[in-house]
Amino acid sequence: MNDLKKLIREVPDYPKPGILFYDLTTLLKDKLGFHMLIDRLCEHYVGRTIDVVAGIEARGFIFAPALAYRLNAGFVPVRKPKKLPAKTASISYALEYGTDALEIHEDAVKPGQSVIICDDLLATGGTAAATAKLIQQLGGTVEGAAFAVELTFLNGRGKLKGLDVFSLIQYDK
Repeated sequence: MNDLKKLIREVPDYPKPGILFYDLTTLLKDKLGFHMLIDRLCEHYVGRTIDVVAGIEARGFIFAPALAYRLNAGFVPVRKPKKLPAKTASISYALEYGTDALEIHEDAVKPGQSVIICDDLLATGGTAAATAKLIQQLGGTVEGAAFAVELTFLNGRGKLKGLDVFSLIQYDK
């Protein structure tokens, strides 16, 4: 995946000193890079029946609909609180310092549907793990989690045990 990795801009000291931010907007604006990214994400799921792709706010909304379209699946957004208009299911989860919450429409996933979770980046895994719990609360089966980028040194996979975790681009530090 070095061809895709070369398209990602590295921004030092953002959002705070000591953090190296991987900016995917430079990959997204490259038409061949963006197509390659979506094609390679989809290849992992060829031959599987996927009913829904759940995209995590906000950057998951970039990748999940494209993945859903190519897999002939539906797309559902997983959002921050008070952003969805109908009745929702919600979950709170721990962050390094504090808590956060996510919501999904109660009718977004039907019992027994096969779901893939999709986001731009797998870091510590907390958001993806919370999303998996939400989908399971609705009766969905989480078939896997797809990410464009994974920061392997943060061991986010550890919070997603039992799931097929797939990432295209890995950073080891």
